[in-house]
Amino acid sequence: MSWIDWAIVFIPLVIIGIIAFRTQKHVTSVAEFMAGGRLGGRYLVCNAKGEMGMAVISMVALYELSYEVGFTISWWNMMTIPLGLFIALTGYVCYRYRETRAMTLAQFFEIRYSKRFRLFAGFLCFMSGLINYGIFPAVSARFFVYFCGLPQNVYFFSYSIPMFAIIMAIYLTLALIMTLTGGQLTVMITDCVEGLLALIMFIVIIVALLVMFDWSQIQEAMSNTPAGKSMLNPFDIAKAKDFNIWYVLIGVMGTVYGVMAWQGGHAFNSCSKNAHEAKMGAILGTWRNTSKSVMVTLLVVCAITLLKHPDFASQATQVQEVLNKIADPQIQNQMRMPVAISYMLPIAVKGMLCSIMLFGLLACDSSYLHSWGSIFIQDIILPLKKKKLDPKQHINLLRWAIIGVAVFGFFFSLLFRQTEYILMFFALTGAIFLGGAGSVIAGGLYWKKGTTAGAWAAMISGSGLAVGAIIIQQCWKPIHPWLLKLFPNTPFILDNAAKFPINGQVMFFWAMVTSLVLYVIVSLLTCKQDFNMERMLHRGQYAIADDKVKIEFEKRWSWSSIIGIDEHFTKADKAISASIFSWTMFWWIVFVVVTLWNLFSPWPLNWWAAYWHYYAIIIPLVIGIVTTVWFLWGGIHDLHELYVDLKTYKSDASDDGTVELNSEQVFPDNYIDFVESENENINKPKPFPGKPSRMD
Repeated sequence: MSWIDWAIVFIPLVIIGIIAFRTQKHVTSVAEFMAGGRLGGRYLVCNAKGEMGMAVISMVALYELSYEVGFTISWWNMMTIPLGLFIALTGYVCYRYRETRAMTLAQFFEIRYSKRFRLFAGFLCFMSGLINYGIFPAVSARFFVYFCGLPQNVYFFSYSIPMFAIIMAIYLTLALIMTLTGGQLTVMITDCVEGLLALIMFIVIIVALLVMFDWSQIQEAMSNTPAGKSMLNPFDIAKAKDFNIWYVLIGVMGTVYGVMAWQGGHAFNSCSKNAHEAKMGAILGTWRNTSKSVMVTLLVVCAITLLKHPDFASQATQVQEVLNKIADPQIQNQMRMPVAISYMLPIAVKGMLCSIMLFGLLACDSSYLHSWGSIFIQDIILPLKKKKLDPKQHINLLRWAIIGVAVFGFFFSLLFRQTEYILMFFALTGAIFLGGAGSVIAGGLYWKKGTTAGAWAAMISGSGLAVGAIIIQQCWKPIHPWLLKLFPNTPFILDNAAKFPINGQVMFFWAMVTSLVLYVIVSLLTCKQDFNMERMLHRGQYAIADDKVKIEFEKRWSWSSIIGIDEHFTKADKAISASIFSWTMFWWIVFVVVTLWNLFSPWPLNWWAAYWHYYAIIIPLVIGIVTTVWFLWGGIHDLHELYVDLKTYKSDASDDGTVELNSEQVFPDNYIDFVESENENINKPKPFPGKPSRMD
């Protein structure tokens, strides 16, 4: 990269660093460090979460996916539109979760179920997330090594040091500085500023790519594929091996089942001013991400064109020469698109993309370091401590845990050898927690008859099946001869000597189903008293003044309520929600109509190329220009409001994510933790009278 590119990268980085240090003085309690004081406005949270979604590893994973299937997987993902719309407009899970005022998911588990279950779920969540995060530093660092054209190794005297290890150390240090200075308060402010800068750069990069590549070139490059592996026609993917229609269908169920189950960046779930602002932030995300999606799509299709179209043969040769020097085939596959993009972009534009990716890297990694470090302390260590910590001790403990996560990520990335697609690695490691978490979260928030026993059954069965699938997949070759001796005439074993025939996505499906069924059955068998949902959600007589929002009209049944518009919506909120609903449902109807059309009369390939041109680029680009101005204004407005609120904000030392029970609480009998001896319990008042569940 040229000095101009490096200047574009480092000048905004210095500004972000100054902002990070200036926010440190506002962090005086755990609530600010863990949840940003719950002062985030909708545009601030929306921009910050959007920037976190620009994680380098996510982009590399998307490049891997897109190089295999092009646009086709996007078509079948459109079947999830009604589900995504339902989740965004109704605030499914996120709205009620914010009402609980829990800082972490496991804190909610203790409120809703029990302390033992909190510890168990917290440990599963932490281990799943920690291992999942383990490859983030390596993939991200390698991206910058190959994108920036840095040397593979540097020499210190006679010692050769891999450049990606040096990049990992540098960027993890930067992410730690962002996170340790002010926790979630610093993270959400810096992420928002990074997101605002990125919005402008998105448009510049889009315009540059449209000038450099003609759509006819892109169409020709993406049309040149074997039968059954089309990049344009979603009905011609019969030979797609990993990312096919079944991958999408199971993902449809996982979309609803796993809402908010994954806890990377969990602090964004609790940092909004109130539940309504959290809901509106999620709704606005659809419009905010429009220009980002156009830029990412263009980067992918233009890189494919550079690699496959004869007009760019010289650049493609240079790219291949770089890739040939990478010995590991999996890393070579991961770096194909980043190297191509590096050779594709001109000066200044390359610096902007590098800056965007660095912003996304810091936003995502700082959020993940904060997430897994805080989960370890809040959900594993603190519940075991008998003495309450003061805010300074508590925050320092959180900081040490965050440093520990960064150290683990560095050494895991340094030593672990990747052998599969990034998305498949995510699925395998994520399933350790996600296998059973979905039913426990939704059931706990929406079903008053859900019990602790049901939660244990769901979590153990769901996660157990997922972990079992991982073990079987890894050990299939060694155990196959033994299975063949036991079942010599079984086609299932005879025909699958090389690989376990049921992939992780299918096993995840059965983990979800098993978990859900057991949660319902066991809860119905063990429920002795309905759970007090009003108290947990701070409604009615338990309402907290700070969480209330202005009510514009009396609640009544209407079509508005069906799409998630309730009494908390202003006229502007209604317009925004209606626009999202109308826009997404329009494209879902297009999906249904065109799917039926192609079942009876298949479209020619040039029709599909034209469709993707308008759907993925032209139309969202026009919208993206408008939303860029909109969200720049909204983000700046919310940042100003945040700093105004911080001047009058009063810290609450007791708001530290721990659960303190009192004699007025009336929860169900299965809430009691059956961990104390009978003698210890005799003289103590029971906050939740009744017979404890033996599952606890």
